[in-house]
Amino acid sequence: CVSSCSGGVVVFATDYGQVYTYKQNALTRQKVQPMHHSSVRGVEDMATLEDLHDGAIMHNLYQRYHQRQIYTYIGSILAAVNPYQPLPGLYDRPTIELYSRHHLGEISPHIFAVANDCYRSLWRRQQNQCVLISGESGAGKTESTKLILRFLSAMSQHSLEVSCRDKTSHVEEALLESSPIMEAFGNAKTVYNNNSSRFGKFVQLHFSQKGNIQGGRIVDCILSNTLRVRWTETHFLFLYLEKVLEKLK
Repeated sequence: CVSSCSGGVVVFATDYGQVYTYKQNALTRQKVQPMHHSSVRGVEDMATLEDLHDGAIMHNLYQRYHQRQIYTYIGSILAAVNPYQPLPGLYDRPTIELYSRHHLGEISPHIFAVANDCYRSLWRRQQNQCVLISGESGAGKTESTKLILRFLSAMSQHSLEVSCRDKTSHVEEALLESSPIMEAFGNAKTVYNNNSSRFGKFVQLHFSQKGNIQGGRIVDCILSNTLRVRWTETHFLFLYLEKVLEKLK
């Protein structure tokens, strides 16, 4: 917003505590324009923003973050902001059950909604499904993977008859418990994360026609060269994706 305008100088103050000063005769409509009402309070789906540019996207994420809403849609894409603190009730059993009963976009954005859409699409589209998780170091890629596995494990157990649950529950447990073991041999400290995964992971799950997990595997590759060279966070993201793709060829 405009903080002051006098003596041919305009001072702008942002919501983030930054202050910018410009000469009034240097300002144009291309540089300064009023904020659209859709950007004032924030939206759950940024595809509905009328002002679609970097500033509007970052401002929307900022507002939702301070409302303790860490998930935001961009169409069918989910943007997540690491809260760096526990959020009670966000991933408990009632939340899993809630999102298992709704389609993507019907209720508030959540990683369980993406996992549920992926799970249901196996039968609705009769095709294999894939979820790609990417982000900077410390963004929460590993935790997001665990949350999706937790949701799919819950759906798997729910699809089984009571008499059969004990027989296959060890498959879900093995998948959920595998990540800490691998991370113990491949984590390192980075600028933003004291426990950064050095692995690119490809998790493959096999489901039966009844909807339960029959098996799976986790293919990983160590990103050891990121420990020897000074990479920017953007480079690390692309290296992470490239290594995963190379592993799949």
